[in-house]
Amino acid sequence: MIKEVFLNKLSDSYIHVKALKKDVFSSHISLEEAYRIQHAFTAAKRANDECLKGYKISMTSPETQALFNAKEPLYGQLTDKQITNKISLSKQMLSPLIELELVFIVKEPLTAASTEEEIINKTQIAPGLEIPDSRFEDWFPKMPKEQVCADGAVGGKVTIGEAKDYTYTDIDNINGKLLFNGQTIDEGTSSVVMGHPLKAIMWLLEKLGQHNLTLEPGMFVSSGTFILPKTLEIGMYTGQFEGIGSVTLSVTE
Repeated sequence: MIKEVFLNKLSDSYIHVKALKKDVFSSHISLEEAYRIQHAFTAAKRANDECLKGYKISMTSPETQALFNAKEPLYGQLTDKQITNKISLSKQMLSPLIELELVFIVKEPLTAASTEEEIINKTQIAPGLEIPDSRFEDWFPKMPKEQVCADGAVGGKVTIGEAKDYTYTDIDNINGKLLFNGQTIDEGTSSVVMGHPLKAIMWLLEKLGQHNLTLEPGMFVSSGTFILPKTLEIGMYTGQFEGIGSVTLSVTE
């Protein structure tokens, strides 16, 4: 049974950009119940004139899974209003981070039965920056994975660049760089994301299938970070992806 009181607090925090104490979340909630809360949290956003637009995949490397004592990734649902290339720290965010990720844009329906070849043919790839943010105080990396999941896998914002067709090789072990005000602050490779970003999409489709969900045309998937998260600061961020392109995010006070 969904914890209605908790869901109401979560929704209120999201709308009013006001952080919650972590202890409002029950330590006895299972991961499956956390996903049910997440889905209800997304449904509640419809009252804010938002609609489900895509997914983020968290914990796609052994290093990030270890931070939350997880054995597999988590997915989070994101809405149309969470897509942006401009962010106000004081007005829109609580404790945001920034990650460097490839984003898949869905052209045709995909299900748990879809093969890697079908995924390639039915999606495009775009450079992306994902901005994790939690409704809870002091969350990174100090929350149980169930709480992370219920909170939309700490879904904040996502910035998406220009999409294009691609091959398996085009995104296999490619380099990515995160720049802040023109200076490289970190870099990594796509192999960090479950060996290959397509593996992350395959995982997501299987997990969505367990929840009777699919990927529909027009949706996006932020597939997993090349680097460990960095604290978001005021300035200009650029994500550069070898052979794919670049994307920028402006952060103001």
